Amino acid sequence: QVQFVESGGGLVQPGGSLRLSCAASGTDTATSVMFWYHQAVGKQREYVATLTTETSGSLTQYVDSVKGRFTISRDNAKNTVYLQMSDLKPEDTAVYYCNDAIGVARNRWGQGTQVTVSS
Repeated sequence: QVQFVESGGGLVQPGGSLRLSCAASGTDTATSVMFWYHQAVGKQREYVATLTTETSGSLTQYVDSVKGRFTISRDNAKNTVYLQMSDLKPEDTAVYYCNDAIGVARNRWGQGTQVTVSS
């Protein structure tokens, strides 16, 4: 059974940084296209970032609002995907989820990790 467990969220002041982790089981993140999404209160879940497979060059893509501030990466030895977030803004406040393409297509999501940006 494929499972993704997100962690690393918390309360941070504007301008601060956090690193989110997504520990995978039942699948190999190196051979999966991986995504981060977020969902703010009262809003739909939204796309944040993509990391392609190792064999395709581990290319990255981001929604415009986080370009230059967020970085998606993976650690193959730990089968974990990360989202390094810097220069955080109040509008980044949301629950953050990671997933692969199949999970997104099947609307299968983990519990996510809460990020709150506030002074």
